[in-house]
Amino acid sequence: MNIDWAALASVFGVSLVITVALVGLFTLGVTGLAKQVSTTRGGGGALARTGAYACFALCAAAVAYGIYLIVA
Repeated sequence: MNIDWAALASVFGVSLVITVALVGLFTLGVTGLAKQVSTTRGGGGALARTGAYACFALCAAAVAYGIYLIVA
């Protein structure tokens, strides 16, 4: 059995970067919702909520694309 170490390292690197990016996006979404709750009295909550929903939508799109790649 012969292992292509370069391909394995490439898959590992891409998986690591995508995982960190998705976790970061989700964290930004949760933070945006938390700021939306804390700034409802001072205004500006709509912008935080919109940004949070955009982050969640990007996370959902990335997950859907990953499922599409697995199924196709």
